[in-house]
Amino acid sequence: MSGAAEVTRATQVAKAALTIPAAVRRAWQQWPDDDAVVDGDTRLSWTGLADRMADVARALAGSGIRSGDRVALWAPNSAEWIVAALGVYAAGAVLVPVNTRFKLGEGAQVLRIARVKMLFTVTDFLGTNYAEQLADDRELSRTMETVVLSGPPGHSTPWEQFLARGEDEPSREADIQADDVSDIVFTSGTTGLPKGAMLTHGASTRTYASWSETVGLRHGDRYLVVYPFFHCAGLKSGILACILTGATVVPCPVFDVATVMKLVERERISMLPGPPTLFQSLLNADLGDTDRSSLRLSVTGAAVVPVELVREMRDRLGFSSVVTGYGLTETTGTVSMCRHDDPIEIVATTSGRPIPGMAVRVVGADDVDAPAGTPGEVLVKGFAVMRGYFDDPAATAAVISGDGWLRTGDVGVLDEAGNIRITDRIKDMFIVGGFNAYPAEIENRILDHPDVAQVAVVGVPDDRLGEVGCAFVIPRRGSTTTAEELIGWCRAVMANFKAPRYVQLVEDLPLNASGKVVKFELRTRAQRMVRGAVGG
Repeated sequence: MSGAAEVTRATQVAKAALTIPAAVRRAWQQWPDDDAVVDGDTRLSWTGLADRMADVARALAGSGIRSGDRVALWAPNSAEWIVAALGVYAAGAVLVPVNTRFKLGEGAQVLRIARVKMLFTVTDFLGTNYAEQLADDRELSRTMETVVLSGPPGHSTPWEQFLARGEDEPSREADIQADDVSDIVFTSGTTGLPKGAMLTHGASTRTYASWSETVGLRHGDRYLVVYPFFHCAGLKSGILACILTGATVVPCPVFDVATVMKLVERERISMLPGPPTLFQSLLNADLGDTDRSSLRLSVTGAAVVPVELVREMRDRLGFSSVVTGYGLTETTGTVSMCRHDDPIEIVATTSGRPIPGMAVRVVGADDVDAPAGTPGEVLVKGFAVMRGYFDDPAATAAVISGDGWLRTGDVGVLDEAGNIRITDRIKDMFIVGGFNAYPAEIENRILDHPDVAQVAVVGVPDDRLGEVGCAFVIPRRGSTTTAEELIGWCRAVMANFKAPRYVQLVEDLPLNASGKVVKFELRTRAQRMVRGAVGG
């Protein structure tokens, strides 16, 4: 069977409203002995993965976990993470992934909001012992059991002891419905309390069967998942897409260039997605004679993906297919995608068309549809939109209209063919002397400079103009450029209101767990820098 035929079948099955455990069973039936997960010395076939999923599901039942109960996972990418997550689904429970970059207070807050009954975690990740940190929290210790996936258990439940509880428990998979909530995935909470988006089994399988077919993922691909599993990009377009197509998941717990390239060579990786910053880091590194001949497919996306980056990913890194897309947690991670056979101009300048079953509008301040080519707020509607925020009807009503349109908070432009181009976040836009300045547009232009490897632009207060731009720039290896030279270049190639008034050369940018630049940290740094410059 050809790869295209296999993925088409996956789409058909997903449209029949598969649950996630049913998708695992289907993979086991089709490809029983093929690699499902490869994590160092751990190699699981689809048969092995299905068996371990069932073991965890029965142990959860034996632990008193019932349908709809919330079970959290606070751990780095690993084979154990995948097994535990699938077991949660197969038990009819709801998975609550926790950001591994969260500090104790942030993680505990998510566990409380979701009223989690059991936590799977580790005690040996980069010097962090999540279980030990939570032990002193009396409220959580009373209401939530902690099970240790790897590392010394301490006062928590060891993994093997947990599994032994399921020996006499029957399977509950047949009781799970496509409309049941599968996950509560929390937003970052940078503008207030974190909010948990409720996602369903059927929306997840339907979205990522369509996503896989659209981007060209197929059986036999070996997929290096650098995106964290607690994020939709790692959980849905990583683990779930592989389940639906029979591709092999190769987890990567921590990104660094050397680790990624070693895995690409050793495991013959064909699929490597990531944010633009990941590929900019690879291109700015000395890759030596690393064998990259297996690389075939990549998916990237952000507010703007530079045209030159797409070309370099093809020409220098060796990808034969690079596609871009757009999505957010509240849409199960995906809204639109370029097609794998789209011309490079579409891939590099847009995020493609909505996937089947999704619709996109761009509206002005009066909520009237904006003409093609005119920027406005992006609204989306369709099966992938979340059920709502967990236990927060007010927040849900603030973003989802009565007729189902979700406000994304993103600024975008639709072209005549229906391709969406995301230009920025509404909250990231700043106003220079009455003119709207979009950081992503400015960043894309600065990346045309031959000495710039990465850049992030934020707005800072200005007494005369209200706000002006400040650019944080990572120079290319060997560059001798200066901040003054870059400011002069910007003034020569872009409108005066867009050109940053300040440039700071840096070695790295603050990134969140999905590889996106943390703009609010840069705004704080920029404001301190500007105050110092003005005071001096």
